[in-house]
Amino acid sequence: MTPYDRAHAAMLAEPDNESKRLAIYDRLADAELFLLLESEPEDENITPQVFAADEGDFVLVFDTEERMAEFADAAQPYAALPGRVIAQHLVGEGIGLGVNLGVAESAMLLPPEALDWLTETLANTPTQAQGRPVAFSAPALSPAVLALLMPAYQAKLDQLAGLAQAAVLGGVTYEDGHRGHVLAVIGAHDHFRPGIAKAMGEALTFSGLDAGELDVTFLEPDDPAAQLLLDQGLVLHIPEPVEEEVQEITPGAAPGMDPSKPPILR
Repeated sequence: MTPYDRAHAAMLAEPDNESKRLAIYDRLADAELFLLLESEPEDENITPQVFAADEGDFVLVFDTEERMAEFADAAQPYAALPGRVIAQHLVGEGIGLGVNLGVAESAMLLPPEALDWLTETLANTPTQAQGRPVAFSAPALSPAVLALLMPAYQAKLDQLAGLAQAAVLGGVTYEDGHRGHVLAVIGAHDHFRPGIAKAMGEALTFSGLDAGELDVTFLEPDDPAAQLLLDQGLVLHIPEPVEEEVQEITPGAAPGMDPSKPPILR
């Protein structure tokens, strides 16, 4: 099962659970999706196939290449893109998203307004703030809150293999007396920190917590605060990097592969 499959099955098991529904959007936003096209890409321009249904017009995506091949039954032009990119380009077009139609139990239709909401939600960026911590402790969160928060964070951290050494959730007291909770990411390079902070903010948003607030900070492994949090907080797993065969890719050789030229959907 893919991460999206598992989120979809969890939603079906608890259809009234808002956090399970939100997790569907989170997984789709992060997933690489295979989008059926009308024709082979021309430069960075791609034209998705649009399928008419009783519910409206939809483009079709699949969360594995094998599922796309099973649906198409013959070679079809396609583009492999993050779900968030596809959703962003469909905003305002009045076109929905069909996922895994006809090839998996996780098949579903997302209407245009759902994609509009997803894109607007993903556009939110973390607010930077300054605060001097004076004490750390174990997190003072109820089991119900942790049950929502931990899976949402772990789903994001599973995608950070090799980008950080560890993440720890703990309580924090600041110099001004304010108390709260902090997620400390340990050993992340400066270059990756903005993206990690945004991912952690998305995790909080999609956790289902109402008005949730939690600080994210970055620490070096030899920082005394890192050891304090590791001793007292809840440690979340970050996978080790997996060595893969290196393939040389020419920028622009395939749609979505050149980050400086995102594909243009028409």
